[in-house]
Amino acid sequence: MIFLKKLTKANGFIAGAALSATAFFFIHARSADDPYFEISKNLDIYTNLFKELNTYYVDPIEPGKLVKTGVDAMLDDLDPYTNYITESDVEDYEFMTTGKYGGIGANMHRKGDDIFVGDVYENSPAQKAGLHPGDVVISVDNQQVKGKSVDDLSLLLKGSPGTQLTLKIKDAYTGVESSKIITRGEIEISSVPYASLIGPGKDIAYVKLTQFTQGCARQVRNAYDSLKKAQPALKGLVLDVRNNPGGLVDEAVNICNIFVDRDQTVVTTRGKIPDMDKDYKTAGTVWNKDLPLTVLVNKSSASASEIVAGTMQDLDRGVIIGERSYGKGLVQVTRPLGFNAHLKLTIARYYTPSGRCIQALDYTHRNADHSVSTFADSLKKSYKTRNGRTVLSGGGIEPDVKIKDDPTSQLAITLYVKNYLFDYATDYAGKHKSIADPTKFSLTEAEFADFTKWLDKKDYSYKTETESELDSLKAIAVKEKYYDDTKAEFDALKAKLSHDKKQDLQKNKEAVKQMLENEIVSRYYFSKGRIAQNMQHDKELDKAVALIASSAEFDALLKVKK
Repeated sequence: MIFLKKLTKANGFIAGAALSATAFFFIHARSADDPYFEISKNLDIYTNLFKELNTYYVDPIEPGKLVKTGVDAMLDDLDPYTNYITESDVEDYEFMTTGKYGGIGANMHRKGDDIFVGDVYENSPAQKAGLHPGDVVISVDNQQVKGKSVDDLSLLLKGSPGTQLTLKIKDAYTGVESSKIITRGEIEISSVPYASLIGPGKDIAYVKLTQFTQGCARQVRNAYDSLKKAQPALKGLVLDVRNNPGGLVDEAVNICNIFVDRDQTVVTTRGKIPDMDKDYKTAGTVWNKDLPLTVLVNKSSASASEIVAGTMQDLDRGVIIGERSYGKGLVQVTRPLGFNAHLKLTIARYYTPSGRCIQALDYTHRNADHSVSTFADSLKKSYKTRNGRTVLSGGGIEPDVKIKDDPTSQLAITLYVKNYLFDYATDYAGKHKSIADPTKFSLTEAEFADFTKWLDKKDYSYKTETESELDSLKAIAVKEKYYDDTKAEFDALKAKLSHDKKQDLQKNKEAVKQMLENEIVSRYYFSKGRIAQNMQHDKELDKAVALIASSAEFDALLKVKK
């Protein structure tokens, strides 16, 4: 130190240059040896950038909003399951894992600038206060909601159980405005909204599972217990996980334990950090390991749903029926970030008992345009079930019995999106105090004719898929300068394809009628009614019942084909 102070300016410059060179060497040496150097460097850059923005940007900035936008953009480069959860989003995330929240027990929809009540949950504060679907929400605690988003309204409605709010609504049936004082409660959305005995002899136990939240395995087991008590001579079991997006891995393992013995490996997770790798095994007493089991899946069955379906398939414990599942073979955990914010991030891939990973999309190797591709068939590997059947990795759970859902017509989609089915159901419920049981309710021909007449005054114009394809072809013809020479042919084909809405309504009558009946049933029997009514037109469920009735066909599906 003393020596440096006595240096001349020239010597000081040279020494300084040498020191800079030395520092440069150490920085680069450190960047090569220290994997955290790039992180540290870029965090410094980010901090300095944020300070400069906050100090010098022409308009005031919103720090929280700006950081959320930046973090979301950063995470967008990874997979869609790695998310930044702000303090304001924590409650929604907890609802996804627990099925519980503090509120009034009704969901909301927006139409134009108005927000109106959608489904009302059975025995909820909203139902007890006399709210019903179609009521227009005017204000919450004197705050006008016209023009607000559904998310904005949800923030006003949610709160600690026991607290009160004043809701001003316009009644959907009478048009009368009134104020209702509602006490918020703990709203718990059951993961098992429906269970019943089905089949000609009412001797097959059916359970619908909608999400893998805390305690859902206990709910499933209790449902089977109740059905077993009602019908001791059960002939088979159905577990319905269609449209189930998944949830907690532990609960998936516990549900598998309902059907297989203890100490059975259900799923294995493997990630970057070996200490976090884990083998999940069943630990409890099996509920029943012998009754024929069918598991219903579709393209929206994901994650924990696929663990259950994949385990039952790999162990040859049950027959999987429906469409190929979604294909999510990744595992997430949450990590605290401070200030009640969290990071939900993917830490591992999971593997079913046969050793396969069913992840369908390859987020690790994105295309040049940032899109994601499915794993090529050539990269899928073969694995064996306990009985020696071949199953594949890299593409969801392929059902043992494939049944494809009928495509929904563009007409039906338009009627649903424009809320015409909802609105007519509101009118219908206002005129009918009660209806038949969901399994027996059906609109009469006269009632459906009334619906078609009601639609005459509505705008439900739409393009069929064929018309959309013709428009695309026309655009290409214009671009390639072929259109002028073929205009007459295009016009003639367009005229021929032009659909008649009334004719389309008759062509798709059964599908539209079923959707309308389902909406009406929900006004009287809530979500249970929806499920019970849908079961009357369920091809996958019919196949499950038929398979359980035919033990030879059922057993053959679980054996290696010779």
